[in-house]
Amino acid sequence: MNHNTKRNLYTHGLKALVYLCTTLTVGILVLLIGYIFYRGLPHLTWDLLSTGPIHSQDHIGILPNILNTLYIVFLTVLIALPIGVGAAVYMTEYAKNRRFIGAVEFATETLAGIPSIIYGLVGMLFFARQLGFKVSLLSGALTMAIVILPTVVRTTQESLKTVPLSYREGALGLGSTKWHMIRTIILPSSIDGIVTGCILAVGRIVGESAALLFTAGMGTAIAKDVISAYQSGGGTLSVALYMYASERADFDVAFAIAAVLLILVFAINGATKLAQAKLKKKNQ
Repeated sequence: MNHNTKRNLYTHGLKALVYLCTTLTVGILVLLIGYIFYRGLPHLTWDLLSTGPIHSQDHIGILPNILNTLYIVFLTVLIALPIGVGAAVYMTEYAKNRRFIGAVEFATETLAGIPSIIYGLVGMLFFARQLGFKVSLLSGALTMAIVILPTVVRTTQESLKTVPLSYREGALGLGSTKWHMIRTIILPSSIDGIVTGCILAVGRIVGESAALLFTAGMGTAIAKDVISAYQSGGGTLSVALYMYASERADFDVAFAIAAVLLILVFAINGATKLAQAKLKKKNQ
């Protein structure tokens, strides 16, 4: 067997291995999503989605949990996205001290690997008790902002690094200021990475339960308005899923909530992708 034959066999073998791994990954994902929808959709009713629980009548409703999830996602992204993108821009475009940049990158990578329950304990002690926000959606959103901040920073920073240096040199050579260059050239060119970080962050928020149990609580009351909602405690969909599956062993409702979670994540990701496409078209 000559050298070319061995190299061709090696190449085809690696391709087959890659295709096999891809097929297994996609297959497991499709199987998991399909099973959740198969178990959850038959129990997904309008009454379940549009009402709150009434314990005296043994009535189950998840509308408060849906609203609490949306409230926390909105405020968390509103807090973490500007801070994370700003930190990534500073480290990529402005910071000159390599030791400082390396220390921040190491810190963000370390923070990304800390178990969420630790964030929950810290959030409960700092936001709920020290700052006096108590167990509320505000405490939960602030805690989740810290949880997703490393993800936003690292994905945005890596995306900014992919922008060619010639873009920067060309803009500055034409007389553009550095901030104008970042705002009109760098950020639009790295919008894919920023959107990816946002999608990962939203997925982390929607799926989080441990940190929110300590900071946002498990309340099921529907607030009168948005301000009072952030001042009161409430359980998100993931917390409700945990309660129904673990505490009550009501797996039919648990799978229905899981189906709602998947639909919500798909909807948010689709809206984010649509906004990304519009931003790209606007900047072309």
